[in-house]
Amino acid sequence: MGQVAFDTLQASEELETAGISREQARAISLVVRKSHEVADVATKADIAEVKRDIADVRKDMEARFEKNEAQMQARFEKTEAQIALLRKDVEHTANGLLIKLSAVILAIAGLASTIVTLVIKLL
Repeated sequence: MGQVAFDTLQASEELETAGISREQARAISLVVRKSHEVADVATKADIAEVKRDIADVRKDMEARFEKNEAQMQARFEKTEAQIALLRKDVEHTANGLLIKLSAVILAIAGLASTIVTLVIKLL
């Protein structure tokens, strides 16, 4: 953190004007300056630097979010394409099974018809 500017000369002059002796005014001003030097005070420059850091982090995070969003969108599109292919496969398989089932039903119907005809001839 930066240090706050403190004008010891101005402070001691103001204290002298207020009626404090020159030696006391200088001592008070020096003590105040030392307290400012050891204080952990943020300056405008410090705050500006932190704001720049935050802006940089924000830009980085936005770029990462955009990249992740693009990757997720690509994965969704790939998954949707795979689902569409699976649907076609299932429809094709279902149609094939329906045709085979129809053939079996026709064969059973033909066999039943033949059996009925044989039973009628036997009677």
